[in-house]
Amino acid sequence: MATAATAEKPKVKRASKKAAAPAQMEHKLRIRIRAYEHKILDLSVKQIMDTAARFDATVVGPVPLPTEIKRWTVNRSTFVHKDAREQFEMRVHKRLVDILNPSPKVIEALTNLNLPSGVTIDVKMV
Repeated sequence: MATAATAEKPKVKRASKKAAAPAQMEHKLRIRIRAYEHKILDLSVKQIMDTAARFDATVVGPVPLPTEIKRWTVNRSTFVHKDAREQFEMRVHKRLVDILNPSPKVIEALTNLNLPSGVTIDVKMV
């Protein structure tokens, strides 16, 4: 008897995700910051967050992303001594900061921000 009852399940209509979304779209400014030195990176992130806080923007982050490590092994000698090698590595530290519903004043302040050299910034409107 249990199998007959479970075979006929009532069909339930589910609301689509599009209908459940709020009428007002949330815009998000996604900022990815990359640098070789973590101290300079953290200072730059703090400067960005202070600028956003000055204009009462909602900030999510900073979220530390995985450090990208590039490694190379090179022979010390040009001709013989294959066993003698040097190893080098380069680390790229990354952070992610989201600013929810940014006002035009916040965007203008962030574009006029003066950051140290060696810091790369990618800004996307999501």
